[in-house]
Amino acid sequence: MKKQNLLLLLLLLSFMPFPKAFSQQIPLEIPLYSGKIPGEIPGPDEETASNEGGRLRYSKIRKPTLSVYLPPKEKATGTAVVICPGGGYSIVAAGHEGHDVAKKFNEQGIAAFVLKYRLPDAKTSSRPDIAPLQDAQQAMLLIRERAKEWQVNPEKLGIMGFSAGGHLASTAGTHFQESSVPNAAQTNLRPDFMLLLYPVISSDKTFAHQGSFDKLLGTGATADRLNEFSNEKEVTAQTPPTFLVHASDDKAVPVKNSIVFYEALLQHEVPAELHIYQNGGHGFGLNNSTTSDAWFERALNWMKSNKF
Repeated sequence: MKKQNLLLLLLLLSFMPFPKAFSQQIPLEIPLYSGKIPGEIPGPDEETASNEGGRLRYSKIRKPTLSVYLPPKEKATGTAVVICPGGGYSIVAAGHEGHDVAKKFNEQGIAAFVLKYRLPDAKTSSRPDIAPLQDAQQAMLLIRERAKEWQVNPEKLGIMGFSAGGHLASTAGTHFQESSVPNAAQTNLRPDFMLLLYPVISSDKTFAHQGSFDKLLGTGATADRLNEFSNEKEVTAQTPPTFLVHASDDKAVPVKNSIVFYEALLQHEVPAELHIYQNGGHGFGLNNSTTSDAWFERALNWMKSNKF
């Protein structure tokens, strides 16, 4: 009799919708490209995922995706952010620098899109050096094209990046004039604002994160190519307003990366705000455990003050 009751209960549950709160924890993950991926070299899909220490990481990404986090319609502000997790262009740390952050934005009525971008790899792309930028630009293009469907204001679409993802985000914010993806409608690829967390910025060998540049451009990159992707040198008056966060004791990506980018923004009169914590190291994600100060709240305040 107990077994029959259990079977009946399971049957009833199978017809019940999941609670709204639970369903919102599972994002819609969609292919970034509806057709051919630019520069793709055919081959087996060898993508791997790991969850070391509770932190989700992807490697060997061949098929880039966008995880869509939409706030409840009644709470939506119209603002949206593309999130580029870090990982030294070797992995994509999609958990603490991606999905966790997207959920925090949703609590504020902000739509968030976690980009699982291709990593530079000659096995998967004929242009591994620009494959990540192609994916970032495609994310901007796709969201603006579907802005009405997702209740996004196409003039309040920013980009965010952590570590090497910060390099990718700042590249999208300084290299938007030329489209590296098919863009027949000439959709605007410029982010409206940038949020950069302990970002890789400069190829200056005295403080560069050399591993990121070696992965992106190869170990034999020319000085001209390194300068092209040394993003403090690419800032203009059209570079989007930027919010930066770094820690003084960051041994992986020295704080000078954020400082030189901030100085370049000031030189070109681009609105900018820089927060440097005494401690925190590298890769702290949402929570810098060395301080009671919450950088995420500072970022929200900055976004409000700039009407984003």
